[in-house]
Amino acid sequence: MKYQALFSLIESSKKIVVFGGAGTSTESNVPDFRSENGLYSMQEYGVSPEEILSHQYFYTHPDRFYDFLKKHLMLSNIKPHKGHHALVYLESHGLNTIITQNIDGLHQAAGSKNVLELHGSLDRHFCINCHSGYDADWIRQTPAGSIKCPKCGGLVKPDVVLYGESLDQDIMSQSVKALSEADLLIVAGTSLVVYPASSFIRFYRGKNLVLINKSETPYDRNASHIIRDSFGEVFSEIQSAFEAQSSK
Repeated sequence: MKYQALFSLIESSKKIVVFGGAGTSTESNVPDFRSENGLYSMQEYGVSPEEILSHQYFYTHPDRFYDFLKKHLMLSNIKPHKGHHALVYLESHGLNTIITQNIDGLHQAAGSKNVLELHGSLDRHFCINCHSGYDADWIRQTPAGSIKCPKCGGLVKPDVVLYGESLDQDIMSQSVKALSEADLLIVAGTSLVVYPASSFIRFYRGKNLVLINKSETPYDRNASHIIRDSFGEVFSEIQSAFEAQSSK
Protein backbone atom coordinates (compact mmCIF):
# COMPACT_ATOMS: atom_id res chain seq x y z
CA MET A 1 0.00 0.00 0.00
CA LYS A 2 1.32 3.43 -1.01
CA TYR A 3 0.47 5.15 2.29
CA GLN A 4 1.04 2.27 4.70
CA ALA A 5 2.82 4.46 7.26
CA LEU A 6 -0.08 6.91 7.45
CA PHE A 7 -2.60 4.06 7.58
CA SER A 8 -0.73 2.51 10.51
CA LEU A 9 -0.62 5.84 12.36
CA ILE A 10 -4.35 6.39 11.93
CA GLU A 11 -5.08 2.82 12.95
CA SER A 12 -3.11 3.20 16.20
CA SER A 13 -4.35 6.70 17.14
CA LYS A 14 -7.39 7.64 19.21
CA LYS A 15 -7.59 11.42 18.87
CA ILE A 16 -6.74 12.59 15.36
CA VAL A 17 -6.90 16.18 14.19
CA VAL A 18 -6.80 17.16 10.51
CA PHE A 19 -5.69 20.74 9.92
CA GLY A 20 -6.47 21.79 6.37
CA GLY A 21 -6.00 24.68 3.98
CA ALA A 22 -6.88 25.71 0.43
CA GLY A 23 -5.24 22.63 -1.09
CA THR A 24 -7.93 20.39 0.39
CA SER A 25 -10.56 22.11 -1.80
CA THR A 26 -8.81 22.57 -5.14
CA GLU A 27 -9.97 19.12 -6.28
CA SER A 28 -13.51 20.51 -5.95
CA ASN A 29 -12.52 23.33 -8.35
CA VAL A 30 -12.26 25.89 -5.58
CA PRO A 31 -9.47 28.30 -6.59
CA ASP A 32 -6.50 28.49 -4.28
CA PHE A 33 -5.03 31.80 -3.25
CA ARG A 34 -1.26 31.87 -3.33
CA SER A 35 -0.16 29.69 -6.24
CA GLU A 36 1.23 31.24 -9.42
CA ASN A 37 -2.22 31.33 -11.03
CA GLY A 38 -4.18 31.56 -7.80
CA LEU A 39 -6.83 34.06 -6.80
CA TYR A 40 -4.31 36.52 -5.43
CA SER A 41 -2.63 36.91 -8.82
CA MET A 42 -5.71 38.68 -10.21
CA GLN A 43 -5.93 42.45 -10.66
CA GLU A 44 -9.45 42.54 -12.00
CA TYR A 45 -10.70 45.54 -10.00
CA GLY A 46 -7.58 47.66 -9.98
CA VAL A 47 -6.79 46.55 -6.45
CA SER A 48 -5.44 43.30 -5.06
CA PRO A 49 -7.79 40.49 -4.01
CA GLU A 50 -6.34 40.82 -0.49
CA GLU A 51 -7.63 44.40 -0.38
CA ILE A 52 -11.04 43.37 -1.77
CA LEU A 53 -11.35 40.75 0.95
CA SER A 54 -10.53 43.24 3.70
CA HIS A 55 -12.74 44.68 6.42
CA GLN A 56 -12.32 48.23 5.13
CA TYR A 57 -13.05 47.39 1.49
CA PHE A 58 -16.20 45.48 2.39
CA TYR A 59 -17.65 48.46 4.25
CA THR A 60 -16.62 51.03 1.64
CA HIS A 61 -17.31 48.99 -1.53
CA PRO A 62 -19.84 46.23 -0.64
CA ASP A 63 -21.11 45.98 -4.24
CA ARG A 64 -17.63 45.28 -5.65
CA PHE A 65 -16.88 43.01 -2.71
CA TYR A 66 -19.90 40.81 -3.43
CA ASP A 67 -19.30 40.91 -7.18
CA PHE A 68 -15.83 39.44 -6.55
CA LEU A 69 -17.17 36.92 -4.04
CA LYS A 70 -19.96 35.66 -6.29
CA LYS A 71 -17.73 35.49 -9.36
CA HIS A 72 -14.74 33.71 -7.81
CA LEU A 73 -15.63 32.07 -4.49
CA MET A 74 -19.36 31.37 -4.32
CA LEU A 75 -19.61 29.05 -7.29
CA SER A 76 -22.74 26.90 -7.39
CA ASN A 77 -21.03 23.85 -8.92
CA ILE A 78 -18.61 23.28 -6.04
CA LYS A 79 -19.19 19.89 -4.37
CA PRO A 80 -17.22 17.80 -1.85
CA HIS A 81 -14.72 15.40 -3.43
CA LYS A 82 -13.58 11.92 -2.42
CA GLY A 83 -11.15 13.30 0.16
CA HIS A 84 -13.91 15.12 2.03
CA HIS A 85 -16.06 11.99 2.04
CA ALA A 86 -13.11 9.88 3.23
CA LEU A 87 -12.76 12.12 6.31
CA VAL A 88 -16.41 11.45 7.15
CA TYR A 89 -15.65 7.74 7.00
CA LEU A 90 -12.57 8.18 9.22
CA GLU A 91 -14.67 9.63 12.05
CA SER A 92 -15.24 6.02 13.07
CA HIS A 93 -11.47 5.42 13.06
CA GLY A 94 -10.24 8.08 15.46
CA LEU A 95 -10.71 11.31 13.51
CA ASN A 96 -11.86 13.65 16.25
CA THR A 97 -11.68 17.17 14.80
CA ILE A 98 -11.19 18.96 11.49
CA ILE A 99 -9.72 22.44 11.73
CA THR A 100 -10.03 24.27 8.43
CA GLN A 101 -8.80 27.58 7.09
CA ASN A 102 -11.29 27.28 4.21
CA ILE A 103 -14.57 29.17 3.98
CA ASP A 104 -16.31 26.92 1.44
CA GLY A 105 -18.23 24.65 3.84
CA LEU A 106 -17.27 21.50 1.93
CA HIS A 107 -16.45 19.42 5.01
CA GLN A 108 -19.94 19.97 6.44
CA ALA A 109 -21.51 19.39 3.01
CA ALA A 110 -19.80 15.99 2.92
CA GLY A 111 -21.16 15.16 6.39
CA SER A 112 -18.28 15.82 8.79
CA LYS A 113 -19.58 16.63 12.26
CA ASN A 114 -16.85 18.34 14.29
CA VAL A 115 -15.45 21.06 12.01
CA LEU A 116 -13.82 24.19 13.39
CA GLU A 117 -13.78 26.98 10.80
CA LEU A 118 -10.95 29.37 11.66
CA HIS A 119 -12.02 31.86 9.00
CA GLY A 120 -15.78 31.29 9.03
CA SER A 121 -17.98 30.16 6.13
CA LEU A 122 -19.58 31.61 3.01
CA ASP A 123 -22.59 29.41 3.71
CA ARG A 124 -23.70 31.94 6.34
CA HIS A 125 -24.40 35.66 6.01
CA PHE A 126 -25.99 38.08 8.44
CA CYS A 127 -27.33 41.62 8.64
CA ILE A 128 -24.95 43.80 10.63
CA ASN A 129 -27.94 45.77 12.02
CA CYS A 130 -30.71 43.30 12.94
CA HIS A 131 -28.56 40.12 12.73
CA SER A 132 -31.03 38.31 10.46
CA GLY A 133 -29.37 35.34 8.75
CA TYR A 134 -29.19 34.50 5.05
CA ASP A 135 -27.78 31.47 3.27
CA ALA A 136 -25.47 31.17 0.29
CA ASP A 137 -28.31 30.51 -2.17
CA TRP A 138 -29.97 33.81 -1.25
CA ILE A 139 -26.69 35.63 -1.87
CA ARG A 140 -26.17 33.89 -5.23
CA GLN A 141 -29.67 34.78 -6.40
CA THR A 142 -29.45 38.44 -5.35
CA PRO A 143 -27.61 40.92 -7.60
CA ALA A 144 -24.37 42.14 -6.02
CA GLY A 145 -25.66 45.70 -5.91
CA SER A 146 -28.84 44.69 -4.07
CA ILE A 147 -27.49 42.62 -1.20
CA LYS A 148 -29.23 44.45 1.62
CA CYS A 149 -31.29 43.00 4.45
CA PRO A 150 -34.94 42.70 3.29
CA LYS A 151 -36.08 43.26 6.88
CA CYS A 152 -34.25 46.45 7.81
CA GLY A 153 -32.19 47.50 4.77
CA GLY A 154 -28.93 46.91 6.61
CA LEU A 155 -25.69 45.73 5.07
CA VAL A 156 -25.40 41.93 4.84
CA LYS A 157 -21.98 40.54 5.67
CA PRO A 158 -20.61 37.03 5.11
CA ASP A 159 -19.80 35.16 8.31
CA VAL A 160 -16.09 35.10 7.46
CA VAL A 161 -12.97 36.65 8.94
CA LEU A 162 -11.86 39.38 6.56
CA TYR A 163 -8.37 40.87 6.45
CA GLY A 164 -8.13 43.31 9.32
CA GLU A 165 -10.49 41.28 11.53
CA SER A 166 -9.66 38.96 14.43
CA LEU A 167 -10.35 35.25 14.58
CA ASP A 168 -13.29 34.12 16.69
CA GLN A 169 -12.03 33.56 20.24
CA ASP A 170 -14.27 30.55 20.88
CA ILE A 171 -13.14 28.80 17.69
CA MET A 172 -9.53 29.55 18.58
CA SER A 173 -9.96 28.06 22.07
CA GLN A 174 -11.61 24.92 20.71
CA SER A 175 -8.85 24.53 18.12
CA VAL A 176 -6.09 24.87 20.70
CA LYS A 177 -7.81 22.32 22.94
CA ALA A 178 -8.23 19.82 20.11
CA LEU A 179 -4.60 20.20 19.03
CA SER A 180 -3.20 19.93 22.54
CA GLU A 181 -5.15 16.70 23.18
CA ALA A 182 -4.44 15.03 19.82
CA ASP A 183 -2.17 12.03 19.49
CA LEU A 184 -1.90 12.46 15.70
CA LEU A 185 -1.93 15.68 13.67
CA ILE A 186 -2.36 15.55 9.91
CA VAL A 187 -1.80 18.86 8.12
CA ALA A 188 -3.10 18.88 4.56
CA GLY A 189 -3.17 21.30 1.65
CA THR A 190 -1.67 24.32 3.33
CA SER A 191 1.61 26.18 2.97
CA LEU A 192 1.53 27.03 6.70
CA VAL A 193 2.66 30.58 6.02
CA VAL A 194 -0.57 32.44 6.83
CA TYR A 195 -0.58 33.92 10.32
CA PRO A 196 -2.22 33.44 12.77
CA ALA A 197 -3.65 30.14 11.48
CA SER A 198 -0.20 28.64 10.91
CA SER A 199 0.80 29.34 14.51
CA PHE A 200 -1.77 26.86 15.82
CA ILE A 201 0.52 23.95 14.92
CA ARG A 202 2.72 24.74 17.92
CA PHE A 203 -0.05 23.65 20.30
CA TYR A 204 0.25 20.05 19.13
CA ARG A 205 2.13 17.99 21.75
CA GLY A 206 2.17 14.61 20.04
CA LYS A 207 5.13 12.98 18.34
CA ASN A 208 3.59 12.23 14.93
CA LEU A 209 3.07 15.19 12.61
CA VAL A 210 2.07 14.25 9.06
CA LEU A 211 2.29 16.87 6.30
CA ILE A 212 0.37 16.29 3.08
CA ASN A 213 1.22 19.08 0.65
CA LYS A 214 2.57 19.26 -2.88
CA SER A 215 5.16 21.89 -1.98
CA GLU A 216 7.51 22.48 0.95
CA THR A 217 6.32 24.14 4.16
CA PRO A 218 8.20 25.82 7.03
CA TYR A 219 7.25 22.85 9.21
CA ASP A 220 8.74 20.12 7.01
CA ARG A 221 11.70 19.73 9.35
CA ASN A 222 9.31 19.04 12.25
CA ALA A 223 7.28 16.39 10.44
CA SER A 224 7.57 12.69 11.10
CA HIS A 225 6.03 11.95 7.67
CA ILE A 226 5.78 14.07 4.51
CA ILE A 227 3.53 13.12 1.59
CA ARG A 228 3.74 15.05 -1.70
CA ASP A 229 0.35 14.15 -3.09
CA SER A 230 -3.19 15.48 -3.23
CA PHE A 231 -5.49 15.41 -0.24
CA GLY A 232 -8.19 13.51 -2.12
CA GLU A 233 -5.89 10.78 -3.42
CA VAL A 234 -4.29 10.16 -0.05
CA PHE A 235 -7.44 9.93 2.02
CA SER A 236 -9.49 7.97 -0.51
CA GLU A 237 -6.75 5.34 -0.52
CA ILE A 238 -6.69 5.31 3.29
CA GLN A 239 -10.46 4.77 3.30
CA SER A 240 -10.13 1.94 0.79
CA ALA A 241 -7.52 0.27 2.99
CA PHE A 242 -9.80 0.39 6.04
CA GLU A 243 -12.72 -0.95 4.01
CA ALA A 244 -10.58 -3.79 2.68
CA GLN A 245 -9.45 -4.62 6.20
CA SER A 246 -13.01 -4.67 7.58
CA SER A 247 -14.21 -6.95 4.80
CA LYS A 248 -11.73 -9.70 5.64
